[in-house]
Amino acid sequence: MNIEEFREYCLSKKDATESFPFDDVTLVFKVRGKMFALANTDGEFSINLKCDPEKAIELREHYSSVLPGYHMDKKHWNTIMINGFVTDELLKEWIDDSYNLVANKLPKNTKKQI
Repeated sequence: MNIEEFREYCLSKKDATESFPFDDVTLVFKVRGKMFALANTDGEFSINLKCDPEKAIELREHYSSVLPGYHMDKKHWNTIMINGFVTDELLKEWIDDSYNLVANKLPKNTKKQI
């Protein structure tokens, strides 16, 4: 998966938006104002995704390219180095998981609209 494929997949999620709120190289994806994915667009391509804490540990133990979230809450976020060691299908599954974790935590009146 390259940055454009990642971007298109994230934006295909209902109510997903993109921005550069931190700097000009960190692309952030949000659902209703809450982050579900970040991508480093400068240098080595990596992404940060929210993850269930138990699953986050499991993924880090199983995949060498999955690390504790860089500049994030390491309990709930993973950084994935996009280097060909993780399939596009798995990346999409993890993006889906991240999106769903965030969307399901939205206030009830907001969640109904998603």
